[in-house]
Amino acid sequence: MSNRSDDFTDACEIESIDHEKVARIRPRMETDDHLSNLADLFNALGTTTRVKILYALSLEELCVCDIAALVGVSPSAVSHQLRLLRLARLVKARKHGKMTFYSLDDEHVRSLIKEGLEHVHEG
Repeated sequence: MSNRSDDFTDACEIESIDHEKVARIRPRMETDDHLSNLADLFNALGTTTRVKILYALSLEELCVCDIAALVGVSPSAVSHQLRLLRLARLVKARKHGKMTFYSLDDEHVRSLIKEGLEHVHEG
């Protein structure tokens, strides 16, 4: 971002509403429910461990033990994080005998990870 300096303030120095812009944008705003769900999605991405899990799953379907070995936490901790990610509809599970394999829920999640990393690499 180009506006990073010590003298930059995060607020306008005067209050002035551009009513034309507000009127143009208001009908295009998402509902509060949809934006709340989006906030929940971003909240689910709120720990490095969960992001590592999602990144690993963006590369390949994995079981809990594989994820634990990659991420460096216990299988129990991975299971807890996977449950949160599953509730957020970011990952899905597949049983195969006594094993449970996890993968990203859909391509939107893969795109979210890819775009996020591209943004980070640009900075």
